[in-house]
Amino acid sequence: MRRHRLYRIFEPASVAVIGASPRQGSVGYQVLHNLKAAGFEGAIYPVNRRHSRILDVPCHASITDIGEPVDLVVLAIPAQRIPGVMRQCVAARVGGVVVISAGFGEVGPLGRQLQEEIVDLARAANIPLVGPNCLGVMRPRLGLNATFAHSEVRHGPVALVSQSGAFCTALLDAAWSGGRGFSAVASLGATADVDFGQVLDYLSLDAQTRSILLYIEGVNDARAFLSGLRAAARLKPVVVIKPGRHQAGRRAAVTHTGGHRGSDQVFNAALERAGAVRVNTVNELLAAANTLASGVRVTGGRLAILTNGGGPGVMAADRAAELAVPLAQLSEASIEALGQVLPPHWSPSDPVDLLGDADPQRYRKALEIVLADRNVDGVVVLLTPQGMTDPNGCAEAVIAATRGKRKPVLACWMGQNQVREGRWKLQREGIPHFNSPEAAVNGFGYLAAYHRNQQTLLQAPPPLAAHRAPRVQAARDIIRAALRDARVHLDSLEARAVVSAFDIPVSDCINVTSADEARRAAESLGLPVVLKINSPDIAHKSDVGGVRLNVREAASVPAAYREIHAAVSARVPDARVHGVTVEPMELRPHAREVVVAIERDPVFGPVIRFGAGGMAEDILAETAVAIPPLNVFLCEELIQRSAAQRLLVAHRYLPSIRREALVDVLMRASELACELPEIQRLILNPVLVDEDGLVAVDAWMAVCPVSEGAGPFDHLAIHPYPPGMTSALTGRDGRQFVVRPIRPEDTAIERRFVDGLSPESRYFRFMYGMGDITPAMLARFTQIDYDREMALVVVEHDDTENASIKAVARYVANPGGESCEFALAVADDMQRQGIGSELMRRLMTLASQRGFQEMEGDVLAQNSKMLKLCRGLGFSLRRDPDDAEIMQVSRRLQG
Repeated sequence: MRRHRLYRIFEPASVAVIGASPRQGSVGYQVLHNLKAAGFEGAIYPVNRRHSRILDVPCHASITDIGEPVDLVVLAIPAQRIPGVMRQCVAARVGGVVVISAGFGEVGPLGRQLQEEIVDLARAANIPLVGPNCLGVMRPRLGLNATFAHSEVRHGPVALVSQSGAFCTALLDAAWSGGRGFSAVASLGATADVDFGQVLDYLSLDAQTRSILLYIEGVNDARAFLSGLRAAARLKPVVVIKPGRHQAGRRAAVTHTGGHRGSDQVFNAALERAGAVRVNTVNELLAAANTLASGVRVTGGRLAILTNGGGPGVMAADRAAELAVPLAQLSEASIEALGQVLPPHWSPSDPVDLLGDADPQRYRKALEIVLADRNVDGVVVLLTPQGMTDPNGCAEAVIAATRGKRKPVLACWMGQNQVREGRWKLQREGIPHFNSPEAAVNGFGYLAAYHRNQQTLLQAPPPLAAHRAPRVQAARDIIRAALRDARVHLDSLEARAVVSAFDIPVSDCINVTSADEARRAAESLGLPVVLKINSPDIAHKSDVGGVRLNVREAASVPAAYREIHAAVSARVPDARVHGVTVEPMELRPHAREVVVAIERDPVFGPVIRFGAGGMAEDILAETAVAIPPLNVFLCEELIQRSAAQRLLVAHRYLPSIRREALVDVLMRASELACELPEIQRLILNPVLVDEDGLVAVDAWMAVCPVSEGAGPFDHLAIHPYPPGMTSALTGRDGRQFVVRPIRPEDTAIERRFVDGLSPESRYFRFMYGMGDITPAMLARFTQIDYDREMALVVVEHDDTENASIKAVARYVANPGGESCEFALAVADDMQRQGIGSELMRRLMTLASQRGFQEMEGDVLAQNSKMLKLCRGLGFSLRRDPDDAEIMQVSRRLQG
């Protein structure tokens, strides 16, 4: 792979400061001072036409006067001057630009116009632009401090990316005081061009970065953000803090950065789907980063607590309950073993109280027993310095008990002077330490959330279930007919027909327009019946008197029909009424009412919402959301996170509901959201679910036209696993193979494929003498973003225990989206079978369909087989002007 687009921003060999000033207190002065004070070893060019030297560095009148390309340019001049200077930067072929200046999108229409102008100039020249209205960027390892911050910064393993410069300066100061350092710091400001997604993509492969902290106020491009976040979170922990959890905070965030408004609950769902961890305070941010960067991991969420004081144990247990972290149920064997170690009057429960006279030996033996329990996923060990306590000895006992153990142990030695040395010993051994019981439980909560979200990240569901194809075209025809009539709402019959096309059970109904028709419909369906107003303008029929339930006599039906019309006419006289629907009264004594809905978030697009239905939807107002596409795992997670989960289990006379039926409906709702981008909102409420199955007894839908030229999944924040791309391939020796996009679960066969390549084939593919493939590389190869990249694999014996990959061809989009870079590897025993050229032809077809105009790549000059293949496929070849050992190959895909 070629160097990342942001390489010259984060690793520049030269920096120019336009607006450098000798006046102390000015932004231009501070940026230049910071570059010198941090020890940047590259060339520094102050640009100021009125001065010959600033801070003993020679000045230049303009960027074009420097006479050679500059990697990084920092702009600290008034906003009105920046478009003209940007044109000079384009002419000087600079590598990247950081616009510190304010006065752009945050100040109104004229500022937004100015911002669009400089972004257009940068993008046309493929110059990445950070900002405007930002603090700048840092790379402490290189001595790069291209910011106006006054804080000193150490080199460390954590990267910080923030929209707020003020937040950066505060966190940098706190980190310096606490002895912490950073691998990189990027203040992105308005994210007008370079956004979180691009920076995360760069940091995901940065060897100096072990974990990433994000401060986010708004997301401009949900697809790019999640793409970069998922790429980074696959390889290293990402911890996010986002203000605006409440309405007032969201308004302030929009005013500050010009970001989009969106649901905080949906933002949470997006982070969970991306494998990141969210925190709410700065202290939690640093604690989570340190805990996750330690490398400690869990395989579940069951927590055991050991303490020598009952009060701290109760505090820890309370915090666990608040975080929904379950306390472990110790096994009988563990309780019996603990009984041999603890005094006779101990209480056999979690938290495990070691009592106030607990000595180091008791700590060690109890911790060893609890760690060995299969019902325990992690342990928080608490100590209070009581009269008979040896904090140092107990710390040493905990260290001894944890050696060689994989389960995490987190510690809290409460107090100050008496426990200081014990704390130091724990921290020196890599055992995460916290100052309070609640903070220690928080630490375990970060680990549990990271594990849970990483499981979610691995899910790559297709847009449609393979075993039951819905009648997609029939549903589209109904929606498009409504749009042709300039209608944005479907009536009840139309909405039910769309839902039925996706095999969601919906109650039968007959639309009537008179009282006599209503009676005849009731008699044909069978009493008792339900009557409902049928209006595309009324989503909540009960609120306007538009529903009559359990009408048991035919003679009562006409009266119910007239009552509905009278009530609706009085309350919503302007509503368009298409009639009244007559439906069978669903008699399900054990049924619970739930709601399943599709909504459109202004940032992340379609989301699936689930919770308690009927009247309880408004009373409880506690629904959970998930971002499509969904599979069984994600649907189960959605149900589990909802308050409605408590309604669905057995209780007194009520049996458990048929859960697989509910999961199926949620998956079908996901398919609706994926396949029908016209849907703005769909409400199935109530859905009656019991031990026998479920049925939706009402449906309401709002739609809107799709933008011309939009792709089939452009409306989704997460691109689904590509449908319809599995095909057959026959080798020249007659062997049969399957060609398909790679899947996250292909990790094992991908490892075997790379391990099986000869040293020469590895060198030709990766261009260096690679050793064993690392877990990070495996994740990068198999957990791809299908929006910006594709990897086609040739598999023999697919979906069996003997499955093996024989070839892989992949492309990755280049910045700008007009071209892509490709790579190809074929197993040594499969070469000369025609597989490589055929796989490349299929990859080029997919790239062309995706909209790429050109495919390019780098090939070692001595790789004669690959160069011959490229010539045969119509690629042009030229030697890399900077590296004689590399041949650059390229081919037009369109036009």
